[in-house]
Amino acid sequence: MANLWTTILVVAFGTNVPTPLLLVYRSELGLSSTTLTGAFAVYAAGLVPALLLAGPASDRFGRRPVVVPFVVLSVLTSLLFLGAGSSVLLLFVCRFLQGAVSGVVFSVGTAWLGELVDDPPRAARLTTAALGGGWAIGPLVSGLLAQWAPLPTVLPYLVHVALMLVGLTLLPRVPETLAATDRRVGTWVDLGVPAAARWPFVLVVLPVAVGVFTFPSTAVTVLPLLLTPTMPDIAVAITGFVAGVTLLTGVFAQPLGRRLGAVTAGPVGLAIGAVGFGLSLVGVDLDAWPLLIPVALLLGVGYGLCLAAGLTMVGELASATARGALTGTFYGCAYLGFGVPLLLSWAGGGKFLGPLTVLALVTAVVAAALMLPPSRRLVAPAR
Repeated sequence: MANLWTTILVVAFGTNVPTPLLLVYRSELGLSSTTLTGAFAVYAAGLVPALLLAGPASDRFGRRPVVVPFVVLSVLTSLLFLGAGSSVLLLFVCRFLQGAVSGVVFSVGTAWLGELVDDPPRAARLTTAALGGGWAIGPLVSGLLAQWAPLPTVLPYLVHVALMLVGLTLLPRVPETLAATDRRVGTWVDLGVPAAARWPFVLVVLPVAVGVFTFPSTAVTVLPLLLTPTMPDIAVAITGFVAGVTLLTGVFAQPLGRRLGAVTAGPVGLAIGAVGFGLSLVGVDLDAWPLLIPVALLLGVGYGLCLAAGLTMVGELASATARGALTGTFYGCAYLGFGVPLLLSWAGGGKFLGPLTVLALVTAVVAAALMLPPSRRLVAPAR
C-alpha cells in the first residue's frame, strides 16, 4: 500500500510543477491572460477523456496494466517540458499530456489504493494525503527554484524526474487487486453510476466535485494575475507558496471532514470556499497581496473537505466491479474546475473581478442548497 501511495504522491508532485512557472512562461512567451489560463485549462482537456476511458479499462484489464504505462509517461512529459520555455505549442502539448497522466493515475490509482485498504473513509484520507501532499510540494519547490535558482523552466522538472525514478522502482512491488474472475467486460466508456444513485450523484456529488478544483485553480491563476503588479519581485515564489498552502491545507482539513461526515463536509467545504473568494475580492480592492495567505487557507479547507467528502461518497456508492469507472467519473467532474479560470477570463474579456464576484455568490448559493434537509435526505439513504 505504501509503495502505491508514494507513486501517486510523486506523480501528483509533477502535475503542479508548472503552476507557478506560468508567470515565467507569460513573461518569456508573451502570453495574454486568456492564453495563460488556457494553458492551465488544457490540462483538463487531456484529463477528462483519460478519466472516462481509464476506469472502465482498469475494470476490464486490471489496475496494473493501465497505471504503469502512464507513470512512465509522467517521466517523459517532464522531460518534454524542458523545451516548453521557448514554445507555446509545446507548453500546451505538455499540459495536455500531464492531464492524460493524471486522469489515469489518479482515478485508477485511487481505486487500486481503495482495494488495498478496503475501508472507504480511510482510503479517501490516504488518497487525499497523497494527492494533496504531491500537489502542494510540487509548486512550493518549483516556485522557489524558479524565483531564485538558475534555469527556472528546466531545473524544477529535473527534480521531478529524479523523484519519479523512485516511484518507478516501487510500483512493481504493488500487488494487483482485481482478480481475473472479477474483471468486467462492458462498454469502453462507463460512468459507473449505479441506477439507484443517479440523482444523489447528480444533485449532491457533482456540485461538490466541481468545487474540488475550482478553489485551488482559481487561487493559483486568477488571484496571482490580479495581484502580480503589487509583488513584482516575488510573484513566482508567492504563487508557488499560495498553491502549496492551498493544497496542503486540504490535507490537514481531513480530521474536520471526518468529524463532520461526508454529507455535511461537502456543502461546508463549498461555503468556506465562497468565503475565501469573498476575502480575495477584498484583497484585490485593497491591492493587499498578503491577504492571499488567508485566502489560500480558506480555499484549501474548501478543497480538502470537498475532495474527501466526494471520494468517501463515491467509495460507498460504487459497486465492487465498477469502482474504477465511478472514481474516474468523480475526478472528471472535479477537474472541470480547472476550466473555471479560463471561463472567468472569457466572461470578463481578460478581466476577472466581475466574474469572480459572480463565482463567489454562486458557490455560496449552492452550498446553502446542499445544506437543506431535502438535499441531505437525498444522499443519506443512498449511502
